[in-house]
Amino acid sequence: MTDAILFDARPDGIAVLTINRPDQRNCLSREVREGLRAAWDRFETDPALRVAILTGSGDKAFCAGGDLKEMVETGMTVPPRAMFPLPYDTIELSKPTIAAVNGVAFAGGWMIAQACDLCVASSTARFAITEVKVGRSSPWASPLIHMIPQRIMMEIILTGKPITAQRAYEIGLVNRLAEPEALLDAAIALAAEILDGAPLSVKAGRDTVMLATEMGRSAALQAARAASEYTYQSEDAQEGPRAFAEKKKKKTPAPVAGPIDDKRGCHDRSDTAGHRPGRCLYIARLCPRRTGPIVAQGLAAGRPVGGHSQCG
Repeated sequence: MTDAILFDARPDGIAVLTINRPDQRNCLSREVREGLRAAWDRFETDPALRVAILTGSGDKAFCAGGDLKEMVETGMTVPPRAMFPLPYDTIELSKPTIAAVNGVAFAGGWMIAQACDLCVASSTARFAITEVKVGRSSPWASPLIHMIPQRIMMEIILTGKPITAQRAYEIGLVNRLAEPEALLDAAIALAAEILDGAPLSVKAGRDTVMLATEMGRSAALQAARAASEYTYQSEDAQEGPRAFAEKKKKKTPAPVAGPIDDKRGCHDRSDTAGHRPGRCLYIARLCPRRTGPIVAQGLAAGRPVGGHSQCG
């Protein structure tokens, strides 16, 4: 990993990833993209790390987007799908991520903040989808419809005008606001709240949100119930109520990955950079009679739930 991405593996189970190109406003150059891909992989494969925070170096920019100079020099037209390491798209992560937006998050900067599970922003941060200003497009913004109202999304994309951190908070893009000097502490505090939960319960909860986002109501409900059944059978589920009754802090052992036999719900995406075939479980829009068992087995194997599979 180059110094374009700083990786801090904290002893409390939090990984802090910092885009370290403040002079270039932390733009997504090739060096930064490669560093991010390596950093996300390191986070995913380290069992001691349970939550990741992504931020930018300096106080001006979280990330100002793609490297336009690089695009001109390489004559790039349509960006390859695997160009950017994005959770829920070109890479799969089974653990929660938090964007700590310390400055401008324009174009690709908005994109990588949006791809994180949660977002904490500095009060001085600004967000914009600026592609219309430079003749580009923003297909990556389509999941935004699950985060903010449709007409607000339309205005943001069609005008390319920046919005303040306060506005981003009001429309639901940002979870929490913090003063610039307290941003990282606020993100760490949010991560600590997640760490306080049982690992399997956190995983099941995260998967439930994505199931509800990607599937119909009844199928998502059935899948989430199946996922929860496995959680209820875990050691965490036994220790939690007992600890509450005894007024003591529960112990939360990390989940142990195991084999999975039924691969009918897995979709081989070996053509996608950063993806390992068989490691992730894709179940969106599955036939309801199969969704539940597949989700339960996926959680038992410690696999992330994503969304592209078939019924048959």
